[in-house]
Amino acid sequence: MSGMELRELECFLVLSEELHFGRTGERLRLSQSRVSQLLRALESRIGARLVDRTSRRVCLTPLGEDFRTTLRPAYATLHAAFDATRSAARGIEGTLTIGFQGTVDDRIMRAIDTFHTRHPGCVTSLTEIPLCDPFGALRAGTVDIAVALLPAAEPDLVIGPVFAAQPQTLALSVRHPLAARSALTAEDLASVPLISIGGPAPAYWRRAQAPTATPAGRPIPPGPAVGTLQEGLTLAATGRGAMLLCRPTADYHGRRDLTFLPVSGLPGSVLGLLHRGAHETARIRAFGTAVADVLT
Repeated sequence: MSGMELRELECFLVLSEELHFGRTGERLRLSQSRVSQLLRALESRIGARLVDRTSRRVCLTPLGEDFRTTLRPAYATLHAAFDATRSAARGIEGTLTIGFQGTVDDRIMRAIDTFHTRHPGCVTSLTEIPLCDPFGALRAGTVDIAVALLPAAEPDLVIGPVFAAQPQTLALSVRHPLAARSALTAEDLASVPLISIGGPAPAYWRRAQAPTATPAGRPIPPGPAVGTLQEGLTLAATGRGAMLLCRPTADYHGRRDLTFLPVSGLPGSVLGLLHRGAHETARIRAFGTAVADVLT
């Protein structure tokens, strides 16, 4: 490790993604010859080839594949530690990008206001994340933190403060026979196709948002799968099925062609604050503190 440059490791990781010396140089703003030089230096330190390259192709050696698998999380942890320490030294500043599913309700807005009051040097940016992909934006790095529907049994993600469970409602067409009711039970779901959420969300998460059986074990007819909340509401309005959603979301998306009926006997809808464990920063910790304080 003596004399090793961090740039050598960064160069190897980027090259392992691009498998092209030219594109690697473009991403790192280095010349192609400098990329080759850094790779040779790293291979010399290790004592073996990590990359096989010919005039036609570039690929990792088996040793290179193993090294990439081991190096990537360690490199991410190193960057996170540096970013967290730098943020602590400078104070909480920069930009925090917050992803949300469906609706930014009053609880989230109060947390953002609290965060801004405490850390005026940090700007927050809000972006909606797809209903059908609650974890993808975090993993892609397009958001720093996400307010997403639980559960989240993802080993690379950390669950921070959890918002209080909200009662479930069923969105269905005003023309549906059940629309005349004032309330429903979970067992009533066996009489209407339930609109589900499609992938790439994991199956366990999709089942939590659209169960396939009632608490008594009666099967719930499957309705169409959707990718967004608006798709689901539109299909419900046309009578293609019904869609479960929490009370705050129902209140926000009221429509004349839909009725929203409370459903008893189901677990409440729960939001949690999520972030990548290997990319925790002072900004993320500070926002989590603001959310926790608002929720108490």
